[in-house]
Amino acid sequence: MDNGGFFPEPADSLYRDKAWFLMDGMVLLGTDAVGMSEKELKYGRSWLLAQLKRSKLPMTNANVWDKGTKKTLLPPYVIVKKGGVNVGVFALTSDKVDLGVSRDSLTLEEPAKAAARIVPELRKKGATVVVLLSQLGKVESEDLVTTVDGIDVVIAGRNVPVLQKGRMIKNTVACYGGEKGQNMGRTLVTLDPAKKMQTGENDVFVLGPEVVEKPEILVMVKAFNDAFNDKMRKLEKERAAKAAIQTGGEGQGQKPSVDHYVGTEVCQRCHEPEFAQWKTTSHARAWETLVDQHKESTPDCVPCHVVGYQQPGGWKNADDGARLGDVQCENCHGMGTMHDAMPAQSQKVTEATCKTCHTISNSPTFDFAIFQPHILHRVPAVLPPLPPNPAKEKMKSGAAH
Repeated sequence: MDNGGFFPEPADSLYRDKAWFLMDGMVLLGTDAVGMSEKELKYGRSWLLAQLKRSKLPMTNANVWDKGTKKTLLPPYVIVKKGGVNVGVFALTSDKVDLGVSRDSLTLEEPAKAAARIVPELRKKGATVVVLLSQLGKVESEDLVTTVDGIDVVIAGRNVPVLQKGRMIKNTVACYGGEKGQNMGRTLVTLDPAKKMQTGENDVFVLGPEVVEKPEILVMVKAFNDAFNDKMRKLEKERAAKAAIQTGGEGQGQKPSVDHYVGTEVCQRCHEPEFAQWKTTSHARAWETLVDQHKESTPDCVPCHVVGYQQPGGWKNADDGARLGDVQCENCHGMGTMHDAMPAQSQKVTEATCKTCHTISNSPTFDFAIFQPHILHRVPAVLPPLPPNPAKEKMKSGAAH
């Protein structure tokens, strides 16, 4: 199951490809039920309904209503038979969100009111176990299952933390699997002779490199990533051509008049020893890793592998790779034209600077104390070994990054 909120963040129409790709991937994985949040409505209700019809993805939601038909936009629940047990699944999203382009045709019901209506109906239809796919956040999900009786399992979504062990909230097992699909929760429910939940427990597992890839999924992901990267590369060239026309042919060669990025070629004029040390680090090969994996035009990956992504004087498209590719001096020390040549004291690079890119999603094993010595310009005699990065290994294998 998936509790929804999986459409990509940018509302740009270019990302529709990723949306339908994720839907197709869930179908191929054999997903039994998927929740819906406002994110799945960002391209409009008609587009979503057409994609659901095409893909046959079993998406559900119990509190988003169609103003015209006076019915829920999607089936309010699904009942899945596993072995001899009927599992009733329904989904809720927050009633405080903006429905965007669909706000005029849809309305949101208060989640607790919807749950109080749906749970008895599921029991009446023969559901032995009731599961809530929640897009209410951690606190509101917990409050709801405390208020509404009869929910056996809640899978909590919307900016929730990752907890390796689930919690019992009154009589409900709660699962917290984080975001971005990098973890898998497993909930075990034990039934008594009357087929009522007796005990329940939840464990969350990190989908690291030790998890074997499913061949048909891997082929699908690789083909999509390559096609999406090619599409973005062509778009970059079109944008660059338009920019050149608008600037009288000067295009990217035009020097910005404001503070801007300058690239490591300028920095090394005064900092040759530091430049030489930097060349020995993985930061100096960051752009190469994208090119090797055909992701040099993929917006989700590029910003952390280049200098000054879409900023004055910074990286604009893949043509800038030679000059502005890699994690260079300015990524850590700031924009070149703002550099103080004679600072009163040296400026230290803080953990916060590193974590702009080394997030829990991109670098789940990142530890500042372990990683920092590997990029210091005065390298210690003994370096702590770096742990494997599951996200990097997935990228090498061709999986989505």
